[in-house]
Amino acid sequence: MQKTFVLKTAAAESDRKWQVVDIAGMTLGRAATQVAHVLRGKNKPTYTAHVDCGDFVIVVNADKIHLTGKKMDGKLYYDHTLFPGGLKTRTAGQLLKHNAKALVERAVWGMLPKGPLGRRIYKKLKVYAGATHPHAAQTPAELKLAPARKS
Repeated sequence: MQKTFVLKTAAAESDRKWQVVDIAGMTLGRAATQVAHVLRGKNKPTYTAHVDCGDFVIVVNADKIHLTGKKMDGKLYYDHTLFPGGLKTRTAGQLLKHNAKALVERAVWGMLPKGPLGRRIYKKLKVYAGATHPHAAQTPAELKLAPARKS
């Protein structure tokens, strides 16, 4: 009988790599699911659900992301100032124009587990609106995401 493999936390931290992904022209949801998959470590054979075993992911060109259908005008994002009447509502188009980085971060955050493990995983996501990033010293490898399916 073969035993189930369980990754130790120290081994997971030593095996982390840096990946850079260019999401220019990609669909937001499809890119976010694949980025969350790598952040979580599900692409590795040593994946363990209760351990943070994923890689660091650098996302560039967040301002060139694509949304399908009428989501630019119809999808709403809500923030609250915690004061009475402090509900702030923005469309995806407004958020993309004002802060494209936040649009990608919110999409990926929604696909990660909630709680202490999810917050630790989320800290490994680095998103930049332009094509440059300050993480050249980590020598990130290029990550190719699967293209969108043709309908």
